[in-house]
Amino acid sequence: MSRATTVPRPVYVLALGIFAMVTSEFVVAGLMPQLAEGLDATVPEVGYLITAYAAAMALGGPFLTVALMRMCQKSALYVLFAVFLAGNVLAATASDYAVMLVARIVTGVASQAFFGVGVSLAAQLAAPEARGRALGTVMNGLMLGTLLGLPLATLIGEHLGWRAAFWSISLLTALAALCTAVGVPRPGRAEGGVGFRQELDTFRNPRLWLVMTTSALVIGATFAAFSYFNPLLTEVTGFGTGTVPLLLVAYGAAGVVGNSVVARLADRHTLPVLFTGLALNMLFLIGLALLAHLAVPAVVCMMGIGLVGVTMNPAMITRVHRTANARPLVNTIHSSFITFGIIIGSSVGGLAVSGFGLRGPLWLGAVLALLGLFTLVPDLRRRERPAAGGPVAAGGSGGGERTEAVREGEQELCAARG
Repeated sequence: MSRATTVPRPVYVLALGIFAMVTSEFVVAGLMPQLAEGLDATVPEVGYLITAYAAAMALGGPFLTVALMRMCQKSALYVLFAVFLAGNVLAATASDYAVMLVARIVTGVASQAFFGVGVSLAAQLAAPEARGRALGTVMNGLMLGTLLGLPLATLIGEHLGWRAAFWSISLLTALAALCTAVGVPRPGRAEGGVGFRQELDTFRNPRLWLVMTTSALVIGATFAAFSYFNPLLTEVTGFGTGTVPLLLVAYGAAGVVGNSVVARLADRHTLPVLFTGLALNMLFLIGLALLAHLAVPAVVCMMGIGLVGVTMNPAMITRVHRTANARPLVNTIHSSFITFGIIIGSSVGGLAVSGFGLRGPLWLGAVLALLGLFTLVPDLRRRERPAAGGPVAAGGSGGGERTEAVREGEQELCAARG
């Protein structure tokens, strides 16, 4: 493999930072019973901590990204690590539900901005032909957060208490910051050095909003189930609390496999990958809703959700980059849409639990996946009707190469001027 198509080592360091962020984001889902008891709250109320984290990401992350736009991206990462670390220390020392809620908001804002800056930096560090693989590598930080971070934090929380889980995440954050200081080069400003007003002009494209809505529905469908896996597996399927971390490891392993496959297909087959992923996710969610009381079918459906759910991230990001650009603000706003999907999945899923039991969020997820399929229809039609001058840049297989090349040239020119 040539150096041009090799993922640069700093991208792996950025993945470690995202691993720390994701471990903190998901830890509440793995410790719902313990947190409910320790904070004197109900399971749906603990589920709203996931909602609060997501809301902080969606609403606060873009503002923090804008505030850091004039900083060198590596310096911005330092600031974000510091804020994130402070939030996790606050969570570890939380005396009641209100303090934990504040802690989740602080960490959510920092995590969202980190995602935007980190993904943008990963795209800059990789050669154009290796961007898909670089994005997949960064997203492996998310997948490994599910595979390793969440189960380990769950085990720590079960054996040493939920506070110990948050202290462990704090140590992981400090380690990631140290690795970033040593292993990530110091670039200039955000990609292309584009000003704030020019960044805002990007969002005048109505298709970009539809593309990001697809991403919200993909993640919303998945998180409607994932947010309540722990109580579902223990109370409906009948697994013991000691078995749940092992099942989450298997779920995470399915995610790593799915992410690797999607990362390799995202550049050339973006739309088919997204359509197939959403269709399969809908089927697995329906299957789990119908068969949650049976151990083997429940585990199979759970693994299926892990294989085709959050793993769509490389394809979603590639589609957004082709529709707009790969700069931090676009990535952060896109991530806000993704976390808006988490809000829908976790909060409305909590209402579904209260009204329809623990199978309710699974039916909600299936509906969201179906809506996601409908949002792909305009691009699928555009892809079937190429213009007379050649293929349409629809963000699908083969589309968008010329547009991306033009953007690359513009970015290099801006970098030379800046």
